[in-house]
Amino acid sequence: MSQTLTMAAVADSVNVELEHLDHKASKSSADIEIRNISNTGAGGAGGSGGGNGSGKKALAQFLDSARQATEKEHSMTLKQGLKMYPKAILWSMLISTCIVMEGYDICLINNFYAFDQFNRKYGQQLPDGTWEVPASWQAGLSNGANVGELIGLLINGWASERFGYRYTVITCLALICAFTSIFFTAQNVETLLVAEILCGIPWGVFQTLTITYASEVCPVAMRGYLTTYVNFCWGLGQEIGIGVLMSMLKRDDEWSYRIPYALQWMWPVPLMIGIWFAPESPWWLVRKGRLEEAKHSLERLTTKTDDTEFDADETVAMMVHTQALESQTTQGATYWDCFKGTDLRRTEIVCMVWAIQNLSGNSFSNYSTYFLKQAGLSENLSYAFALGQYGINMIGVFGAWFMMSLGIGRRSLYLYGLCGLCLMLLVLGFLGLAPETHKKEASLATGSIMLCWAMMYQLTVGTVCYSLVSEISTRRLQIKTVVLGRVLYILVGIVCSVLTPYMINPGAWNWSNFAGFFWAGVCFLCIIYTYFRVPEPMGRTFGELDVLFRQNIPARKFAETEVNVFEENIDTSIIIDSYANASQVSLEKSEAGVRRRAGVKK
Repeated sequence: MSQTLTMAAVADSVNVELEHLDHKASKSSADIEIRNISNTGAGGAGGSGGGNGSGKKALAQFLDSARQATEKEHSMTLKQGLKMYPKAILWSMLISTCIVMEGYDICLINNFYAFDQFNRKYGQQLPDGTWEVPASWQAGLSNGANVGELIGLLINGWASERFGYRYTVITCLALICAFTSIFFTAQNVETLLVAEILCGIPWGVFQTLTITYASEVCPVAMRGYLTTYVNFCWGLGQEIGIGVLMSMLKRDDEWSYRIPYALQWMWPVPLMIGIWFAPESPWWLVRKGRLEEAKHSLERLTTKTDDTEFDADETVAMMVHTQALESQTTQGATYWDCFKGTDLRRTEIVCMVWAIQNLSGNSFSNYSTYFLKQAGLSENLSYAFALGQYGINMIGVFGAWFMMSLGIGRRSLYLYGLCGLCLMLLVLGFLGLAPETHKKEASLATGSIMLCWAMMYQLTVGTVCYSLVSEISTRRLQIKTVVLGRVLYILVGIVCSVLTPYMINPGAWNWSNFAGFFWAGVCFLCIIYTYFRVPEPMGRTFGELDVLFRQNIPARKFAETEVNVFEENIDTSIIIDSYANASQVSLEKSEAGVRRRAGVKK
């Protein structure tokens, strides 16, 4: 009897607390707006006049909030963005550090072939007594990583949207910890291949997740900078890798290659700890209907300042409005939806922007060290030049940032950059006409111009690509669209990496410098494509880009076309459902918390 009374008393206590909680929540403006917007659905189709009136008023307030957030995005300067979003910058840089780790990892295998100890362990002895990893296995190891990356990319398209960015990254970092042990303990080249394939899976996830996260945690004014920072991370990782390898050149034991492998373990654990505390992407939370969490995430990403106003509710309203706009053209969120309607055009552009990175002659320029060796440079100096080339990659990113800060658009940088690359490829081709007596000087000039090519590439195409692919896709399909683009990038890269050695190798086609003419021709076709198909997304909100694509505006007219996203017809049921679902989720969490504290099961 006493137990029954006690349980009844606890239940009454819980009900009182729940009533108090519901009463308290109903007083907040956000909850009132949710309830009133929900009334629009009831009143809009001939419901009660009072409900219809309050619902329409709430919907008007919602649109006004979204409009104000959009105007603030447009008026925000880079300086204001730096002051308001310092925490977003740091969190984005933390997650992008996964690319530093990947750049380091990938750098190792491609440079170990110059290590005699590595070749003795995993290679075969040649007739002249030297040791070398067979060309077939070299290609197999490189392509093994590519296969793993393709698998990882496709997994990321599902996992990031299903579980969120944070949990996906943390899981992949844990896998890196496990798979690195295979590298470290490998006793034969077959085991190395297994390690390359397995490590390629989380590498593939990092390649696109870092870009999409960066684009979703920052305002329009900073989007180009944080997304292109990913390219800086590639250069930094490769720079660290080359530096470690140079320090191992004097060792003549197995630790000359085991130590670099072991150093891969220094990355995952600190990154996992930091990313555990990182805020989730507010755009992802909005897509999942978790609006209160999206608001909390925005508050964690921003810092209050005196000269700028920020309202998290307004920004969430803008995100919900953008989602409603996208629903007009994008109904699902599968890979197949990337090839439907206006999303087909956006997918095509993203894929080609990625592919052009390789089609513009990137694989040819990577042979700068080869030509410098032909000019008589020692192995140590060749590594020093490689170190310098990776340094150029990093400096190029800062140069691209400077040009973007001057107001030069992404399309302009990409297009004119391709023109410069094409001209240099032609020069490289003409250097092949140098007489045999000046072959050494021609090789030195070729290697030097390839370094200049790398600088031009990083100032434009190599860096700006990351901003373009993150901005052109829709929010609903962004992860999958960027994944598809990166898949094409890898496939084109495999083809280029197979063709280029045949072009250069004296024992194969022996084109040498004349390969520059081939790549100049391909690069010229890329220029034509870019001029007619790649639009200018600079300064546009995601909602405005949705409208421009829906209206089929030609790429050349994107920058000059004025749009007002709030003049577009939208499905208000999307807005109603978003807020109603968010209200229900919030209430259920609150009830669960109360019951948990009271020790009562539902």
